[in-house]
Amino acid sequence: MTTLLKFIHLGAIAIWSGGLIVLPFLFRQRLGLTPGADLDRLHRITRLVYVELTSPAAFVAIASGTALIFLQATFVEWFSLKMVLVGIMAMLHVVAGLVMLHLFLPDGHFGRLSSIALTSAYVLVIVAIIWIVLAKPHLDSTLFAPHLFEPGGLARWLHQSFGDTRMPTP
Repeated sequence: MTTLLKFIHLGAIAIWSGGLIVLPFLFRQRLGLTPGADLDRLHRITRLVYVELTSPAAFVAIASGTALIFLQATFVEWFSLKMVLVGIMAMLHVVAGLVMLHLFLPDGHFGRLSSIALTSAYVLVIVAIIWIVLAKPHLDSTLFAPHLFEPGGLARWLHQSFGDTRMPTP
């Protein structure tokens, strides 16, 4: 069961990552297109990549990854860093959706610098995630969060940061 779930997870990550990397190139194709058949075709292709391929793959990758967390009990510092990077990747996924929303308005555009920046951000996050997963570096959490990974550490940190936080009782 775990092996099948890993294959599903890896396949979904591959589709999600590939879709995110290709989207800025599709966005860049908008340059110079006027309303008409070519713009409509580009809009349909871009929506297909984002809505029907990349977004479902992101959902499957996150869902299968969450299931793998509990099946394999992966609770180490490098994995926490991986989760932060996956969160950043999910936020960048939303950025692509927002860009696409404005791109196909009559005055929509996506410049060269935007294309380079978005593609670089995607590649950087994807490569960082791959490196973290393959290298599994030893990260000493006591250097940056000494009490966060011990039982009750999060509650103490919340209390120090935000004061007394208690659940209201009816």
